[in-house]
Amino acid sequence: MALVAKRRSEMLIMKIQGRTAAQIAEHFGISPATARSDLARAIKKARELEVHDAELYRYVQGARLEQLLRGVWPEAVDGDVKAGEQARKYIADLTDLFGLKVPVRTEISGPDGGAIPFGGNDLTELSALIDIAGQPSGDLPDLSHVEDQDDEDVEEDEEQESEEEDGDRE
Repeated sequence: MALVAKRRSEMLIMKIQGRTAAQIAEHFGISPATARSDLARAIKKARELEVHDAELYRYVQGARLEQLLRGVWPEAVDGDVKAGEQARKYIADLTDLFGLKVPVRTEISGPDGGAIPFGGNDLTELSALIDIAGQPSGDLPDLSHVEDQDDEDVEEDEEQESEEEDGDRE
């Protein structure tokens, strides 16, 4: 197992250096298919190690921040403004470290900086917004007909359902 792990590590280095799977296979006296398979396993293992290392780093940094937070917490709770601000910063750092921030609501703005009304459920409306995206100036497309069309479709559906219900009653 140790020899295979060492070979895969060397293969990965050779691949990083720009060698092909065929060249690596020839170097080790194995088939190109085996070389590709070993390379795939080596890359997967490297990814797993990177993830593990990142998780370990996150855990260690989190523990450090929590220890610092515990140090200022009593003063912050007692009303010390400076300690309260420091505690808030530690909490913000912990939130960032663990990816716990709530997504920020954004607004689509038009060429004049004003908000563009967007219902978000119509392809025509979305296409019109994409067409004007990034333009430094220009008129906003009139999207009121899209909303009106949606309202008409809803009204037609409601009328049709009502007629169907009337037919069922008879």
